[in-house]
This record gives sequence, structure tokens and C-alpha cells, in this order.
Amino acid sequence: MTYVDGFVLAVPNANREAYRRHAEEFAPRFREQGAIAMVECWGDDVPDGKLTSFPMAVKCGPEETVVFSWITWPSKEVRDAGWAKIMADKSMQMDPAAMPFDGQRMIYGGFRTIVEQ
Repeated sequence: MTYVDGFVLAVPNANREAYRRHAEEFAPRFREQGAIAMVECWGDDVPDGKLTSFPMAVKCGPEETVVFSWITWPSKEVRDAGWAKIMADKSMQMDPAAMPFDGQRMIYGGFRTIVEQ
């Protein structure tokens, strides 16, 4: 079964286009390292919660939108090898101040698929 890296982050609304360009620039590089797909989703119906929610998890401000994204890999082994190459590639390393979002509030993790239809 496939392996998935998932991400949730808050992006300033003013940076929507910059974020889209950032994602479009990096997607082919992930595919070159074996990723099957990379999907970026701009929040549209992401309600605030009382106890937990996507906005609360990333401390989303009033002028920000939650972004939910994932990268699908054919296996964890391909993912681990791909990430190792990506992290070693100096062209993939960005100054945090140049990113169109606050990386300190990003939530991410790797997930083993248990159902895939």
C-alpha cells in the first residue's frame, strides 16, 4: 500500500498566490524522487472548534487560511529515500523567512495506509 506524508499549516491570505507558486515549484522535485502525487488544498469550509480544530491546531489567525496537503508515495522505503535526497539537495533548502507561511506552526507526519479503494 502507499505511504502518505500529511501537512496542515496556516498561510496568510495575502500569500495565497506565493504559496501556490511555491507548491508548484516543489511538486516536480518530489515526483523526481518517487512521489506519486502532491496535493495542496486551500481551506474553504474549515470551522473553528470548541475543543480542537484545524485552525486551532496551527494557531490560524484572522487573516490566514488553513492549508491541508499531502504527498503520496508508493512505499515508506521510497519515501524515506526520496526525503533523504530532498533534504540533501541545497536547492530544496529555503530560508524560513522566505517561505510564504510560518513553518513553526506546520503540523506534519508520515502515515501508513490501512484502507485504499
